[in-house]
Amino acid sequence: MNLPLFIARKYFVTKKKKNFINIISIISMVGVAVGTMALIIGLSFFNGLEDILRNLYGTFDSQIKVEASKGKSFVANKSLIDSIAAVPGVSIVSEVIEDFVLISYNDTDMVAKIKGVSDNFISNHRFDEHLVQGELLLKKDNAPRAIIGRGIQYALSISANNDFLALQLHYPKNVNPGSLSPSSYFNKQSIMPGGFFAIEKQYDETYIFVPLDFAVTLTEFGNKRTSLELQLQEGFTPEGVKPALQKLLGGQFKIQTSEEQHSDLFKILKWEKLFVFLTFSFIVAIASFNIFFSLSMLALEKKRDVAILYALGATDKLIRRIFVSEGALIGLIGASIGLVLGLTLSYLQQQFGVVSLGMQSSIVDAYPVLIDPLDVAVTAVLSILVTLLASYRPAYLASKSKFIADL
Repeated sequence: MNLPLFIARKYFVTKKKKNFINIISIISMVGVAVGTMALIIGLSFFNGLEDILRNLYGTFDSQIKVEASKGKSFVANKSLIDSIAAVPGVSIVSEVIEDFVLISYNDTDMVAKIKGVSDNFISNHRFDEHLVQGELLLKKDNAPRAIIGRGIQYALSISANNDFLALQLHYPKNVNPGSLSPSSYFNKQSIMPGGFFAIEKQYDETYIFVPLDFAVTLTEFGNKRTSLELQLQEGFTPEGVKPALQKLLGGQFKIQTSEEQHSDLFKILKWEKLFVFLTFSFIVAIASFNIFFSLSMLALEKKRDVAILYALGATDKLIRRIFVSEGALIGLIGASIGLVLGLTLSYLQQQFGVVSLGMQSSIVDAYPVLIDPLDVAVTAVLSILVTLLASYRPAYLASKSKFIADL
């Protein structure tokens, strides 16, 4: 064979192989970067959504809620309330009567849920930032006042400035058989609107807050309550206080933290976050296959060089380390680029709301995002670990190339 022609062919073939290997390496790096970036953004979105829901429900729901394990209501005498208030960490114990009523206003009717609360409910300051009209008062001049959801206000066209038109609340009585008078079917009470709140649609269209004694008269519950809502002292957590309450109250009562009151929703969010993590981890794994192929081709291309290194005294461990380092470098660069891009985009969304929801009725204007350092650490470790695993097999094959290939 013509020697110059052979050298030229050898050079160009090798050059094409090198270019091809470089292209695959770049594709691998981009794949790892995209997968890592998607992981950071996806996990940050679910963190932001969960944070919004916690704040939303934390505004409306108490930190700890005590209900009867069986039945709709329970007797809440003074000794029970005092014993709960004496538990370390408990600051406020609010008595609650909650049930459905029929509301009439200016010849318009609708069914809503009444929530009678004791006077110390206002001291929780949970509604301070969500009052949109009127005053946050349950009583004014010793007369009861209702704090009404904005959705109910719109449905009934309730005027906050009309001092002559009151809401009529109807609650079914325990009617004796044979009674024919319609008036005997319902208890009826009148109350003036005092303020209007706006938290979230499902609450705004459902709830109306009234004084506890007003609710007792309307429902004829007497000393029975549907729940007790507890506000904790600063520095105490619901998870820390709950065991002491459970020990005090026993199995007759169900004690729930704010998150447990919506456990199904938070479980769904956690499962969705897990599936997103697995999905984008799969993308990183696919990108790692490219690392596997590029290193395998590199091992074939560098067979002569490996054999020379062996001849100079290199060990199997050294050769494997060289190729694993090559794969780790690709993965590290890709993961670093993905982390930087993911964190940058998430930070911009978190601070400035770049991507809007495009819905005027939504709770927030932009997609919620919250960066969690633990998610960042797990994503970085995952990306690097997967690339290291993909690099091991080619490194092992390269360590077996102990003989110099013939020209």
